[in-house]
Amino acid sequence: MENSITDEKIIADLLPQKFGKAGKIWVGVLTVICLIGLFAYYRQLRYGLIVTAMRDYVSWGIYISNFVFFVAISLVGSLITAIFRLAGVKWGAPLTRIAEIIAVAAIIFASLIIIVDMGSPERFYYLFTHGRIQSPIIWDVIVITTYFFISILLLYYPLLPDIKILLRFKQKSGNGLHKFYNYIGSFWQGTPAQFKLSEKAINILCITIIPVAFTIHTVTSWLFATTYRPGWDSTNFGAYFIAGAFLVGSGAVVVAMYVFRKAYHLEKYITEIHFEKMGRVVVLLSLLYLYFNMNEFLTPFFKMKKSEEGYLNGLFSGDFSVVFWFAILIGIIIPVVILLFRQGRKPLPMFIVGIMVIVGAWFKRYLIVTPTLLNPFLPMHDVPASYHHYFPSWEEWAITMGSLAGALLIITILARIFPIIPIQETLTEQHEKAI
Repeated sequence: MENSITDEKIIADLLPQKFGKAGKIWVGVLTVICLIGLFAYYRQLRYGLIVTAMRDYVSWGIYISNFVFFVAISLVGSLITAIFRLAGVKWGAPLTRIAEIIAVAAIIFASLIIIVDMGSPERFYYLFTHGRIQSPIIWDVIVITTYFFISILLLYYPLLPDIKILLRFKQKSGNGLHKFYNYIGSFWQGTPAQFKLSEKAINILCITIIPVAFTIHTVTSWLFATTYRPGWDSTNFGAYFIAGAFLVGSGAVVVAMYVFRKAYHLEKYITEIHFEKMGRVVVLLSLLYLYFNMNEFLTPFFKMKKSEEGYLNGLFSGDFSVVFWFAILIGIIIPVVILLFRQGRKPLPMFIVGIMVIVGAWFKRYLIVTPTLLNPFLPMHDVPASYHHYFPSWEEWAITMGSLAGALLIITILARIFPIIPIQETLTEQHEKAI
């Protein structure tokens, strides 16, 4: 960022902007997709899970794949905000709010998609009234709830100094938003004591969220690893899930960086240096995830136990081979090849790589769930032909796409309400450079 830029210019650049024509179309499209998803969910509530393609064997379908995907993306909040802050990574400051907004949106829909998968919503209530602590599902509910509240606080506390700035621009923000800002942040006066207390609270949250984030992904992996099925019977799953979550979360931040940079003209604040450094982070995480993938598949493939033969053959050369190799190549290997070159770490190539990582990650989560369920230890006998295959119904696709659109809609609305780059932190950094 240029040293000559004034405080007024920084504030003017970083204040939330009203939606233009493209923004309104974007919100409209996302809203329509969400409404279609809601209609599909209404049909599921009315007629039951029979409207889905899930049956006795594939009892976890695209919904649980989507749940694992959302949980994975939510890890980005602890990576960018917590780890970078505690490690003193200064260049990551403009990305912290982007990361936390993504984390909050993802964890909200991770929770909602679980309720959708249960069929009857009241079953979620029964988890609290009749849950057993021996069940990994209860562990998952506990850590997801904890992670959600910590993520909300980690988004809110750094916002307080910016809300004080936003309250000075009532005419620009409008009466409704001004009342909202006043409600959530009018107590903030910006005194040294408040800054000291806020900094302490943020550091405590950063320290707390890291083990909670690792726990949420480890426990999610245990939902699979503690179930005796081919492909899930692995002690590698915890680290495997965490490595993949770091990668897809970083990819989501890269995509958001590019979109917000273009949409809000933030080239002076999200610079090519940020893309260069995030590119290196993505390469590191891709190589780490590639290692865990090799570790996850090479050992059972070498031993080729009879119980896992069908599962592994289906992935490498059978019905799921196209999706499997697509996820590996598009989601891991090709991004590494692109990002090893300096030109590949420019904004546009980084944006393309981020999309590739996200798409590859979604299909990778689909592959974690479906092939295993279609290859039980005891072969299928005397069941309808449809039980041997699984392809989501239109209701499942609509609900899944509606949840993805809903997460994007939350991110879009939060970016409209709050500064996408911390204003006060940017001003402080500018003053420090000027000294």
